Amino acid sequence: VFFLGLAVLFFAHQGTGHIDARTQEFIGDWHPVQLPPILFLNTALLVLSSLTIEIARRNIFRELDVVEEWLGLGRPALRRALPWLAATLVLGLLFVAGQWTAWRQLTAQGFAFDHWATPAVYFFYLITGVHAVHLVLGILALISALGGLALLRKVETRQIAIDCLSWYWHAMGLAWIGLFALLAMG
Repeated sequence: VFFLGLAVLFFAHQGTGHIDARTQEFIGDWHPVQLPPILFLNTALLVLSSLTIEIARRNIFRELDVVEEWLGLGRPALRRALPWLAATLVLGLLFVAGQWTAWRQLTAQGFAFDHWATPAVYFFYLITGVHAVHLVLGILALISALGGLALLRKVETRQIAIDCLSWYWHAMGLAWIGLFALLAMG
């Protein structure tokens, strides 16, 4: 809902401006920001990470593995899911590093987040920053899940943990695709 609110404000603010006192003409304040090219790579990384976490989730839910675990034959589902969870973690960290790089590139182009910035620049930093914070929270949850999966005794508890984490991760991926499209249009 928060991201939807940002999108509404983004569109509403595009029509803002002021009246020139001399000419009595409306002058728009919105000057679109040229997106740093690394954002396209970041988007691909996030889509790929959504795929890796989905593979991990499906490996946790394999019935035969659950039966083996109930019979005391080890934790095959967990062993198969861990590399995919680790890959998701790496891809998520690369995404956040890519966002940091995009901010640095934008600042180097003269679009710093300061009192001289245009509304479009403020919205770029606000939208990408808020999403990055949410993704960092997902990364922290992923790290906790990776550490906690070995400690969780019940198969069902591990499945619920990975299922909830994957839904959050997918939601952040979908939110980013929407926000990225919004930024590309604006």
